[in-house]
Amino acid sequence: MSPDAVRELVCIACPVGCRLSVRSKDGGQIRVSGNQCEKGEVYGREELLAPKRVVTLTVALSGGPLARLPAKTLKPLPRERIAALLEEASRLRVSAPVARGQVLLADFQGTGVDLVATRTVTRFQGAG
Repeated sequence: MSPDAVRELVCIACPVGCRLSVRSKDGGQIRVSGNQCEKGEVYGREELLAPKRVVTLTVALSGGPLARLPAKTLKPLPRERIAALLEEASRLRVSAPVARGQVLLADFQGTGVDLVATRTVTRFQGAG
């Protein structure tokens, strides 16, 4: 972001969805306005300096009634690491049974972010 630039954002830190103006001043000073709570200021600064996202996806599942298992990161992941997570998750194969909250990938690339199952899936028993 160039000096004295303004970036307009919609805050996603809480359900209010405040419209934020994040100003970057020459010298590195950042000013956030439009937020109705403290979370908005933190979100605006982070979005400007080091954006992160919670990632939701599906992974291949065998031995269960579903072909794909829904999963998500437990914490926001740095945005520049999302493509690598999606690539690694596309190669991941999970076997039922799987418990909701079960860690599928631990500490992805040393970020401290785990990928977990978001649904419990029992082993497929067959039809008879």
